[in-house]
Amino acid sequence: MGRKKVTVVGAGHVGATTGLAIVNKGLADVVLTDIVEGMPQGKALDMMEATPLIGNDARITGTQNYVDTQDSDIVVITAGLARKPGMSRDDLLFKNAEIIGGVVDEIVKYSPDSIIIMVTNPLDIMAYLAYKKSGFPRERVLGMAGVLDSARFRTFIAMELGVSVDNTHAFVLGGHGDSMVPLPRYSTVAGVPITELMSEEQINRIVQRTRDGGAEIVNLLGTGSAYFAPAAAATQMVEAILQDKKKILPCAAYLEGEYGVSDAYVGVPVQLGAGGMESVFEIELTDEERTAFEDSVAEVKESIAKLDL
Repeated sequence: MGRKKVTVVGAGHVGATTGLAIVNKGLADVVLTDIVEGMPQGKALDMMEATPLIGNDARITGTQNYVDTQDSDIVVITAGLARKPGMSRDDLLFKNAEIIGGVVDEIVKYSPDSIIIMVTNPLDIMAYLAYKKSGFPRERVLGMAGVLDSARFRTFIAMELGVSVDNTHAFVLGGHGDSMVPLPRYSTVAGVPITELMSEEQINRIVQRTRDGGAEIVNLLGTGSAYFAPAAAATQMVEAILQDKKKILPCAAYLEGEYGVSDAYVGVPVQLGAGGMESVFEIELTDEERTAFEDSVAEVKESIAKLDL
């Protein structure tokens, strides 16, 4: 039984940072693949040269060739275009659908038993595309969004109340983006719902900041978007699967009737273990929460329909 193998497709900021985080935790050997000649090789070599200092014996390989990704346990997909000025969400959708479609074909060919974690935006739709194109069971195609959104929500709760982020727990459902549904009733500090600890005005403010989390960073950076927290979120999913943790994490998952939704990828809490998504964790929603959740689902389904899969 050798070390586990994780391929990261796309060696840009998110991909490379994810690769390094996996190596830092000693979770697996990592293959970085990217279409840019030399770039994944250079980053892989740089990381490899850090391993004596990190103290983990991981092997990191950079490649343009999917042959090197063969028999990966997990494939994290971060490849794709970021939205450029003047580009509509639909432009991005069709461009990235083309890129992801090609990537999925290669994964199916070389790692037919792998678990796919989608990070590329628009995330729920790209996860759906990967699921349909790969023919993998839904347990093995997941999207990373809720883990990131929840981390942002937890950060803002801790900042607002001046408590340790370790004491915070946050729940976010729905699509990744403006229509996400943070659930304050299920978001806690040391087990106490934040609805008991903050005013409605405070809660509404940090819920909105969570929704705008990505945009806030894009605006500050001026070029590019967030990558430290997205990489940490993808790595937490990788860890839960490779170490069979049975951890309940909010992920984009293909629903077959859960929460009253079918045939769409939507952010819900799922149990992650060695088999990938081992179950969908269903919780009771109030009428108001359900309406917000259904609006979010409708938005995701509208985008899925445009791809005509």
